[in-house]
Amino acid sequence: MKFGINLFPTVGPEDKSGVQFFDDCLALAERAEQLGFHHVKTVEHYFSAYGGYSPDPVTFLAAAAARTTRVRLITGAVLPAFSHPVKLAGKLAMLDHLSHGRLDVGFGRGFLPEEFWAYQIPMDESRARFNEGVDACLRLWTEEETTFEGRFHSFGPVTLLPRPFQSPHPRVLVATAITPESGEAAGAAGHGVMMVPSINKQEKLQEMLARYRDTRTAAGLASTDEDIHFSYNCYLAEDRDKAHRLGQVYSERTNSLLATAVSSWQHNRSADYAGYERIVARVNSGDFGKQLRDNKVLVGDPQEVADRVELIRDLYGETTISLQIVSGNMPFEESVRTLELFAEHVLPRFA
Repeated sequence: MKFGINLFPTVGPEDKSGVQFFDDCLALAERAEQLGFHHVKTVEHYFSAYGGYSPDPVTFLAAAAARTTRVRLITGAVLPAFSHPVKLAGKLAMLDHLSHGRLDVGFGRGFLPEEFWAYQIPMDESRARFNEGVDACLRLWTEEETTFEGRFHSFGPVTLLPRPFQSPHPRVLVATAITPESGEAAGAAGHGVMMVPSINKQEKLQEMLARYRDTRTAAGLASTDEDIHFSYNCYLAEDRDKAHRLGQVYSERTNSLLATAVSSWQHNRSADYAGYERIVARVNSGDFGKQLRDNKVLVGDPQEVADRVELIRDLYGETTISLQIVSGNMPFEESVRTLELFAEHVLPRFA
């Protein structure tokens, strides 16, 4: 198993300035590398305190690349629906060179209605725009004199410069939330998947993973731990009661911001997002005690968290885990201490 950090912003100007947040996150990226973590990941979102401080993960990861030498850099995820593929493919290829080949590219469809409204893009076009954008990026990375005729974008013949540092291109990961079909499509294409266990029941997640792995096997492809990514809210302290008490505060902050961000699903429906209207009820019914019992957060003292990771491995097999260690109300020093305790007590158990 591999472990890294997820620097998904759950922060707004009332919590920290942009300067302070980015300085803290870059310091965490450096510390994560020093402690032996595998990756640094961040997201693309807009407008709200749920992710809005990261409208361009490529820019942040370029800054992280300049401060690190080994840790992998993951977009978790970029949203092709909101970018021209020539621009997106070029930015990602450039980041791959700036990092000397340490980039893994996570693509996502996006799921927040306000973001689609701002870009004046119908949500019913989400899946088609995603598929077209990923396809265009892959062709631009691997072909010369690319001519592309799509439903939303047409260009060429053009040859991208620079082509990616990694050959034939960086590892591709696809964000899959609640539909097994997304994982099956990723598996058939040879891509990895990024999943969020907190919004799925254990049995549903196991089904999604089984279908993903089966699809890869049918395509003649093996899967490794780096092909399956999970993200978990994470907080460690030497004292278990303190860890649970403060972990609840930090997790509830993240959940409340997510609840606000998805509230517009109460009034939206889209064929491309079947079932997403249920996310509102699912998020609003979130209870920290239940999350602990269901092993949906990595919170506790080091022994408890190590045991939780062991259970994750037993349930889902070898995976890569991203630790969400920043929150608008979590002091920077607590994020650092969580990293250090995890590195000292948990990483060696899964080396």
